[in-house]
Amino acid sequence: MAENDSPLTHVAIILDGNGRWAKEHNLERVEGHLAGAKNVVNFVKWMQKYPEIKFVTLYAFSTENWKRSKEEVDALMSILCDFLDSNLALLKQEKIRLRMMGDINGLPASCQVRLQKVMEETSSDFRRTFILALNYGSRQEITFAARKIAAQVQNGTLSPDDITEQTIASNLFLPDVPNPDLMIRTSGEQRISNFLLWQLSYSEFYFTPVYWPDFDISEFDKAVQTFYHRNRRFGGR
Repeated sequence: MAENDSPLTHVAIILDGNGRWAKEHNLERVEGHLAGAKNVVNFVKWMQKYPEIKFVTLYAFSTENWKRSKEEVDALMSILCDFLDSNLALLKQEKIRLRMMGDINGLPASCQVRLQKVMEETSSDFRRTFILALNYGSRQEITFAARKIAAQVQNGTLSPDDITEQTIASNLFLPDVPNPDLMIRTSGEQRISNFLLWQLSYSEFYFTPVYWPDFDISEFDKAVQTFYHRNRRFGGR
């Protein structure tokens, strides 16, 4: 019998293993990223099975990913633009609102325009929210929040003594989004890589050796079932 009766409302996923998947298939790294993008489309469709999941956050491009070769970064940005162009109709059909967390100003102008278009056109009549973490790092997010709070203290609208956990949470990128209940990382790595450090405080973690391009509905089912068999105590007994 499942031990956990907590609702599964928000799933966060670190999409990892595209490059290693490509290497094992004797393909160029960009082919792995293309396969990964196609699997995001598959994932959008699978979610029909889980109407209770209202939020999905996908870690697609971190602030550290800019360290990769220019060729790979350019390919990733091109894949992002193509994904947005090709899947607006699907998002509308599935009643999915697209949002972004991260520093949009650091992305190429062409990606910014497409992101803004898709976010605007999916902002109403939605059943679920997909969040793309792009040019995102949790330390960056917390630093930005600290700057906003410092500005409030400086202009006299906030006293240092009144700063609480809620003050910090309300100054993060998407303060209206609930914290993830479940965080999944593909590819076998067991770390969170500067992803949602604040928000994952009491999330359940699920690590799988399956590379993201091979992560299918049966693998997602395993992660969900594992979540429902966890005993979530949130620091209590």
